Amino acid sequence: MSAALLVGTVSACDSDSDSVAAEAPASAKIAGVTVKRDARLHDSLPEAIKKAGTVRVATDVPYAPFEMFVKEGESQLTGLDYDLGQALGARLGVKFAFTPQKFDGIVPAIQAGKFDAAMSAITDNKERQQVVDFVDYSQSGSGVLVAEGNPQKITDLDDLCGRPVAVQAATNQLKLLTAHQKECAKSGGGKIRIQTFPKDSDAQLALRSGKVVADVLTKPAAGWTAKTADGGKAFDLVEDPKAPGGYNASPNGIAVTKKLPALTDAVQKALQSLIDDGTVAKIYGKYGVASIALKAATKNAAVD
Repeated sequence: MSAALLVGTVSACDSDSDSVAAEAPASAKIAGVTVKRDARLHDSLPEAIKKAGTVRVATDVPYAPFEMFVKEGESQLTGLDYDLGQALGARLGVKFAFTPQKFDGIVPAIQAGKFDAAMSAITDNKERQQVVDFVDYSQSGSGVLVAEGNPQKITDLDDLCGRPVAVQAATNQLKLLTAHQKECAKSGGGKIRIQTFPKDSDAQLALRSGKVVADVLTKPAAGWTAKTADGGKAFDLVEDPKAPGGYNASPNGIAVTKKLPALTDAVQKALQSLIDDGTVAKIYGKYGVASIALKAATKNAAVD
């Protein structure tokens, strides 16, 4: 099923009379939730952002389910990051204006002052923290995709021991499976019979045909695929309670310019308010990845 058929609309209403509100309405409906402006959070924004009425946001499109085009060949955006950005903007009373930018140019563009922030499933790490601040909102690792109904009753990585498993070549997921062979040997379950493919779409075909019992890929991609492929009737996502964000998960963060620390603080507080009122859960659920959401909006959480 195409992304265009799954996109929820973003609508706004209840505009205020002041100049900023003319640009950013007092509420917006995102993922079925009406998000209202918080005057105190708006007041905490840097004066430059309040005056502009806009937070300039860089994003690398497409990277499903975080950022996608509503329709191929057109510029309208959708995706988890986009929806979350619109919710943050509505809560803060400003527009979050997304502009496509190649991933490797995002952080330099923030440093150069071309953007105030970036939302693009960016991994928070110590190296990047030297030049931008992060407000962490999700954790992203490897996930396990299985056939609809999970006929092999796979619950975790140990259940892959001794079985044929698909994975894309030269990925962290291949490293994960290779490293887990030691655990399989300890348990006596036999080695995972790893089958590598040049693209994950090829790995999915192997799973569809029954040649493998699972496909290991990033958990956000696995959740989105389970939700959308054949209308959600082709695959299931394995949810291991010991690894809610996926195996070897690391935090993803909203990157914010260090020149505007008040913006980082405002975004962190706005995100926490959206977590607390259930908006974040609704947005993540829309894209089939509710389990990767953090329960607290942290700042620069990465430790390595």
